[in-house]
Amino acid sequence: MDASVIVVGAGPAGLMLAGELRLAGTDVLLLEKLPRRTGESRGIGFTPRTREVFDQRGLLYRFGEVETSGQGHFGGIPLDFAVLGGGVLAARSVPQSATEAVLETWVRELGAGIRRDHEFLGLTDDGDGVDVRVRGPEGESVLRTRYLIGCDGGRSAVRKAAGFDFPGTEATTELFLADIRGVELEPRMVADRVTDGMVMVGRLGDGIHRIIVGERGAPPRRRNGPPPFSEVADTWKRLTGIDISTAEPVWVSSFGDATRQATEYRRGRVLLAGDSAHIHLPAGGQGMNTSVQDSVNLGWKLGAVLRGTAPPALLDTYHAERHEVGRRLLANTRAQSLLLLGGEEVQPLRETLAELARYDEASRHLAAKAAGLDIHYDVGRGTHPLLGLRLPRVELRHRGRSTSTAELLRSGRGVLLDLDDNAALRHRAAPWRDRVDLVTPDAPGAAPAGPLDGTYAALLRPDGHVAWAAPGSHHDLPMALERWFGPGR
Repeated sequence: MDASVIVVGAGPAGLMLAGELRLAGTDVLLLEKLPRRTGESRGIGFTPRTREVFDQRGLLYRFGEVETSGQGHFGGIPLDFAVLGGGVLAARSVPQSATEAVLETWVRELGAGIRRDHEFLGLTDDGDGVDVRVRGPEGESVLRTRYLIGCDGGRSAVRKAAGFDFPGTEATTELFLADIRGVELEPRMVADRVTDGMVMVGRLGDGIHRIIVGERGAPPRRRNGPPPFSEVADTWKRLTGIDISTAEPVWVSSFGDATRQATEYRRGRVLLAGDSAHIHLPAGGQGMNTSVQDSVNLGWKLGAVLRGTAPPALLDTYHAERHEVGRRLLANTRAQSLLLLGGEEVQPLRETLAELARYDEASRHLAAKAAGLDIHYDVGRGTHPLLGLRLPRVELRHRGRSTSTAELLRSGRGVLLDLDDNAALRHRAAPWRDRVDLVTPDAPGAAPAGPLDGTYAALLRPDGHVAWAAPGSHHDLPMALERWFGPGR
């Protein structure tokens, strides 16, 4: 084997997956057809959930000072994340290029191999492994791996070569994105509907503004390269009345509202993650964030299977959990597309949703969706309110020092929080100590305030989702441990 896992694509999804696999002790090789990072950034910032994920892996500090915001939107309807409680914040104005740079540094430190200027050409899955045909600087070669993961974007060559179905709808409109210098524009971080379309403006620093503009009814065009900036400037002036034609275009691109999802995320020893598995209008910046979370869900599971501590059936939960997340993502981005780019016939729906958003319960539902905090996995029956949900960051003390649940997850292992200093509980969990950390906080019997109020114990998966909690889980602890971490030893 050239590597236990080969990942095609060194964007955010591929890099995050490589990091997760290295934390799980798996050797991994990343293949990227581009000789170097482009520095181009379709995505800006990341959602509160991705911010939590980066915190759980100790990556947040690497971004330096990051502008944060508690504001979001759903199809242009403003939302305040404060309704979710707990200081939920999104990171603003972080170019995707900066995110990729942080992730690549982390992945290299963990020992992952990265081969740039290596293009994927084809594959053969023989049931025992995958032969991967690649073209690199020295010509074509064949690499052997136990599993191949396609993280190579919406036009995924891996997806096509493996024969995944990718049904959905074609793009019906084209939007422009440009980073420009030399003009001063007022920020419009929430998608701003104008008479004939929508516009957005964000500051990136160094005098650069990111603009997004979409004109209602503008059909997608076949292009051999980026659109000319003059076309972007003309559209901006038509929609806003503001002339930006004298600005210096740093980067120009276009995108559409095509919506597609792979019918399965795994075929034999080939899997998909990120845009390879789903494409959609990037409303609310959810694309990169969902891709990163695909990788976090997949990485620890595949690592456990390869390590031999968990049965292959654990890998089946990747599709079961993330395909549904992708389906809901496509539904909400299609809804946002209608709200943002629909005509006057959609105005009654906008007014109705804006009215509903004034009610706390409806506002929390939309805010959680926009923040990426509404994901619920089936971890078994029970009454505990956190079952299947992610555990928000909780501060606690352990062994005489301050720590947090996010810090406890940095190693990519499972965590069993024993909040009641229960020796019998620890004894029952002891056979899983090689893959689950047993943590008894100082001052046991007094669960930290907040989401763990009234909780005696909680089992966290490596992705931060609660797999078992007491009181409230109908499964007993060994059953939950075996389901998510394999048989005890």
